[in-house]
Amino acid sequence: MPPRTVVIGVDSSTQSTKAAVTDTETGELLAVGRAPHVVTGEGGARETDPEVWWLALCDAVAAGLKESGLSPSAVVGIAVAGQQHGLVTLDRAGRPLRPSLLWNDTRSAPQAAALVAELGGPEAWTARTGTVPVASMTATKWRWLRENDPANAEATAAVRLPHDFLTERLAGVAATDPGDASGTCWYSTATGAYDPDLLERLGLDVSMLPEVAATGGTRIGSLTESAAEALGLPAGIAVAAGTGDNMSAAVGLGLGGAGLLDHPVLSLGTSGTVFAASRTRPASTALSGFAGADGTYLPLACTLNCTLAVDKVAALLGLHRDDATPGGEAVLLPYLDGERTPDLPTSSGLLTGLRHDTTPQQLLGAAYEGAAFTVLRALDELLLACGLDPADPEVAGRPLRLIGGGAQGRTWVETVRRLSGRPLIVPGSGELVALGAAALAASAAGGGDPVAIATRWNEKSQDAELPPVERDSETWERVGTVLDKASEPLLGG
Repeated sequence: MPPRTVVIGVDSSTQSTKAAVTDTETGELLAVGRAPHVVTGEGGARETDPEVWWLALCDAVAAGLKESGLSPSAVVGIAVAGQQHGLVTLDRAGRPLRPSLLWNDTRSAPQAAALVAELGGPEAWTARTGTVPVASMTATKWRWLRENDPANAEATAAVRLPHDFLTERLAGVAATDPGDASGTCWYSTATGAYDPDLLERLGLDVSMLPEVAATGGTRIGSLTESAAEALGLPAGIAVAAGTGDNMSAAVGLGLGGAGLLDHPVLSLGTSGTVFAASRTRPASTALSGFAGADGTYLPLACTLNCTLAVDKVAALLGLHRDDATPGGEAVLLPYLDGERTPDLPTSSGLLTGLRHDTTPQQLLGAAYEGAAFTVLRALDELLLACGLDPADPEVAGRPLRLIGGGAQGRTWVETVRRLSGRPLIVPGSGELVALGAAALAASAAGGGDPVAIATRWNEKSQDAELPPVERDSETWERVGTVLDKASEPLLGG
C-alpha cells in the first residue's frame, strides 16, 4: 500500500484561521489546527494587520500537523481560501503598509455611491463587473484610502486581497483566481480579466495587481524555502491559486461545473450569504455576480449581520443563544454593523412591536427572524439570476443547503426552516471552506477538477435531511413590512 499523502486547506476568515489536514485520496478530515485573529476598529472601521493572518496560518498548520500525527513529508499541497474583499496594501518589499480594511468596514459607503454614479448607475456596473459597488467591495476601499490616507496610498506598490497576500507568502508568486478577483469591482466577469477603464478611474496600474490564474485549483508555484521553514512543511510542494471563502465553500459542497448547478446554499456565519453555482452569468443589481473558483459563476447575496449580531442580542438579554422562542409581534432588525443587503451602510439595529407580555426569549427569537429574513429575502432573486423560475414547483422544492457555524445551532436551523418553508440539507462534512481549499490543493498537486474531487470526497458524508414545514407567512410579512417602511427614516437608507 502506498504511503498516505495529505493536503492542507486553509480557511483564513474574519475571526480565525483553520488549517484542515485532509487525506488526498478519501477526503477524510484528519485534523484541524486553529489560531485566532484580532479585528480592531470602532464605528464603521474594521481592520486587521495582514501579518496577523500569516502568523495565524503558521500556528494553525503546526497545530493541525501535530494533531494529525503525520510527518510533514506526507503533505503534497496547500491552498488558501480567504475572507473576500479586504484591501491589503504592500510596499516594494512586500510588507503591509497599514492594517487591511476588511469586507465589513463600512467607511467607504460614500465612495461606493460616488463610483456607482460615475459609471452611470447600477446597471452599468452589473454589465461590466457583475456587481454594483457597495462599501464591502475592494474598489471602494481603495478610493477611500486615496482620499483619507493619501500617504499610504501613494506609497503602495502592490494591492492584494487577503488570500492573495497569504498565497504570495507561500509561493513567492503574485497570483489570484477569478472567484476572489470578481469581488474587487475592478475585474470584469464579462471579459474574464481586469477592466482597464475601471483601473484608470480608480488610479490603479495593472502592474500593482496579481496575475489571475485560470481556476482556484491551478498550481501557481511551489512552497518556497522560507515559507517551508516557517510552516514546518517540505519546500517545493504544490501551492494552488486559492480563492475567496464563499467560492471555496461552494467547491467543498461539490457545487460547480463538475457537480451540482443551480442549487441554493445558505451560509450562516459572521455574515449571512445565499449563493449557487451556475453556468448563467448573473446580471442582477440586487446580487453580487461573482465568478466561481472552477470557471462557473457564483451569484451571491451577503448580509453583514448574522450569527455575531444575534449572539450580541442574546448577551444583552442575558440569555443562551438557544433560549429563543418565536418573536410574536416583536420585530428586531439586528443591523448592528450597518447592512450590505439591503444596502444600508449607516444603519443600526431597530426594534418595534413591543407589548407588555413580550418576553426576553421572544426578543431573541425576533433577532433570529430578522437576520434570517434578511438573507432569505434574496433567495428568489438568486434563483432568477440562475435562469430559474422561483414559482416552478421543482425549483421551489429544491432543498436549501445550510452551512456555516449557525447550521450547527438548533434555533438557527428551525428559524430558517420555518421562514423558508423549504426542505433543508445540513451537510455532514464540516469545515467546508477549508475542505474546498483542500480540494483546490489536491487539484494543484495531482490534477483533476477540484469540484469533482470534492464530490468524490463527499460520497461518504452523512448529511442531515429535514423535510419542509409550513412557511410562517405571518412572520415573513410582518418583518418585511417593517423593513420596507423603516428603511429610509429609521435605518439610514
